[in-house]
Amino acid sequence: MSTSTVTTKSPARLIGLIVMILGGVFLVAGAVTWGAVSSNLRAENITVSEDADMFANQIVDTPWEAYSQAAIINHHALEASGGKTYAELDREDPVRATVMNGSFLRASLFTSVVAFGVALLVMGVGVTFGLVGWAIRSLGTVVAGTSTVERPVVAAV
Repeated sequence: MSTSTVTTKSPARLIGLIVMILGGVFLVAGAVTWGAVSSNLRAENITVSEDADMFANQIVDTPWEAYSQAAIINHHALEASGGKTYAELDREDPVRATVMNGSFLRASLFTSVVAFGVALLVMGVGVTFGLVGWAIRSLGTVVAGTSTVERPVVAAV
């Protein structure tokens, strides 16, 4: 007696492959974006202030360093303005221009933090797509049926 299994390939295998390829594209796109933001920040040659809570004297090229530098810029601007924000200062106040520049610098650094976050999100989506595609491909091989064939026994003469 012998047993045979017939397998067929379903469209799910192709769909799974496509999803895996998309996952790879997302992963690469996110990594390239992360690298581009990091290298562009590094090219600006921004150093985290020595009085920052974290990453003092380090070149800004990660989201954590950008956030730390933005926080210390805010601290310095509020210190210079006596605790007032740009909107709270009189138009004629000479400190207003300094606070405004601080706000612009902070906004720019926060934009890079958001860009890093989007890049990380896209990389996470890429990994997720890769895993889902792999799972779909794994389920795409269907066992169509099992048959048992009996062979007659032939007596030797």
